[in-house]
Amino acid sequence: MAPTPSPADGSRHSRPDGVTRGESVGLPTVEHTRALGRALARVLRAGDLVVLAGPLGAGKTVLAQGIGLGLGVSGAVTSPTFLLARVHRGGRLPLVHVDAYRLGSVEEVDDLDLDADLPDSVTVVEWGHGLVEQLADAHLLVRLSRDEAGEQRTAELVGSGGDWAQRVAGLALTSRS
Repeated sequence: MAPTPSPADGSRHSRPDGVTRGESVGLPTVEHTRALGRALARVLRAGDLVVLAGPLGAGKTVLAQGIGLGLGVSGAVTSPTFLLARVHRGGRLPLVHVDAYRLGSVEEVDDLDLDADLPDSVTVVEWGHGLVEQLADAHLLVRLSRDEAGEQRTAELVGSGGDWAQRVAGLALTSRS
């Protein structure tokens, strides 16, 4: 799973708004997606917000499972679609796993009081793009995509604010799963 820098010249550039062009990573199997989650977990810290975006079947929950494995949380990490949010403890850091699919506004996100858990946990939000970014000064957006046949998946990691550019650049992304 060797990362392929997305800019044509192979470099990462920070835009004036603090958003860093991301790294694109091919994810040929489910295990590669979990491995990406485990690799991300190694660079995550308390207070981090990770936003997962992509169509159904792109691998958002599988990536969250990999993050949970990498953090060493207890219990299975499954989609919290009907509960909206689950807190997984017992690892290096608690994992707050949120599914914002059924949320339609920033106000509904605010009603979940996610910011109460944010300083002490890693918060991973599926379907949260455009809804949860205001919860933290900096966040990592992971855009997951798949081809029409659903066979080739890709993740683009885009940091916004903070030191995400350095952390994403420092990820040891390998083909081992």
